[in-house]
Amino acid sequence: MLAEVGPRLRRLRKERGATLAGLSEVTGISVSTLSRLESGQRRPSLELLLPIARAHQVPLDELVGAPPVGDPRVRAEPIERRGRTMVPLTRQPGGLQAYKIVIPKLTEVPEQRTHEGYEWLYVLGGKLRLLLADHDVVLGPGEAAEFDTRLPHWFGPTEEGGVEFLSLFGPQGERMHVRAKPARAERKG
Repeated sequence: MLAEVGPRLRRLRKERGATLAGLSEVTGISVSTLSRLESGQRRPSLELLLPIARAHQVPLDELVGAPPVGDPRVRAEPIERRGRTMVPLTRQPGGLQAYKIVIPKLTEVPEQRTHEGYEWLYVLGGKLRLLLADHDVVLGPGEAAEFDTRLPHWFGPTEEGGVEFLSLFGPQGERMHVRAKPARAERKG
């Protein structure tokens, strides 16, 4: 890949109608260094390529001939488990995992469980019931919750109908933080 940088630099400079002296003036790189870069006698470095990319107004990737970025879409197969459809949104195993979960109706008796980790839930549609230790909370669209999964917990749809939500789960120590405005204190007086 590096062997192609010199010819690419020369071709780009000529396409732009620039001279080595003109490019030297704009970049602050000596004419001899630019010439050696173009002929392959000087190894390209970020220190040299960044000012050249700026002068030609091209991305650095174009100078080094970086391969095009692949398709960024996640194409995961949905997982069906106990009436739940879970669509993995992350590809790499371990670390933080993201899922879109759809539960069309209440299919199980709520039974709280515990395990290592930390979870964050965000409701997209329907109502999500969260049993967390002694708390029984119902979340609607746009609401989020986060909790330590070592606490007894269960979540699923309410008896009213299905729910669709995002779940981020991380091993112990990896926490997501919901940033919310503090509640406004009422002024007396």
